[in-house]
Amino acid sequence: MRSAVIVASTRERADVYGVHGTTGLTHWTCLARRTGLHGGWEAVEWACLPPGGVSGEHLHTRTEEVYVILRGRGVVTLDGRPHDVAAGDAVLTGLGTRHGLRNTGTEPLEWFVIEMTAMETPTATGAPIMHSTVVTNLRRVGGVDPRVVFTGPLHGIEVAWLRPGERIELVADTVEHTVFVAQGGGRAAPFGDGTGEVRVPLAPGTALTLPLGTGVRLTAGPDGLEYVHAVLAVPGALSVPHSRPAGEGGE
Repeated sequence: MRSAVIVASTRERADVYGVHGTTGLTHWTCLARRTGLHGGWEAVEWACLPPGGVSGEHLHTRTEEVYVILRGRGVVTLDGRPHDVAAGDAVLTGLGTRHGLRNTGTEPLEWFVIEMTAMETPTATGAPIMHSTVVTNLRRVGGVDPRVVFTGPLHGIEVAWLRPGERIELVADTVEHTVFVAQGGGRAAPFGDGTGEVRVPLAPGTALTLPLGTGVRLTAGPDGLEYVHAVLAVPGALSVPHSRPAGEGGE
């Protein structure tokens, strides 16, 4: 079966009540799952809490998870300790960590989720592993290396910005990628065998996930393009550059 870029959006969302043992409403959609991917993905998701909404505290016993706050304000609880979060913040939840999220603002709280299979690796000294951290605002710090917390395959996450008309190529030859549009717009052109002349409009809420053997060229529209970009290592693959500026010429 030929691999293909997975395109999804938040337009078709489900209304879920009582997430992780709480009452109340959560809007949710799955943007990609492990089927058709080669890395240790569990799921790529989007969720939204209305003002006052709660995603209940729960323990991660076999997976690791990253939240990127897209809109709104709230409080995330990590092993009983509250942390204020706002748009642009990333929360890394490692193996053995209990976390939950509450919307404390006056507008919806939206966040992007990547959940991955963990690989528990005891330290040589027997010292405890750092299970969780809050990375303050990826819009300010750029990309981070999640391996300071995670044991699994996630090797990079960033909030990136393309200026109007700017292009970049993502190639999944030895890693896999996921991209979520946060602001602005543009278009995506998948490339590789059998892709033809496909063009995908990009708008806030659009997600692209790239299995091995695929690639995509992103072009920013007149308002620029801001997106969350994560890179997942594939077992047995060598490290390569995660992205490169697109060359001149057509898409």
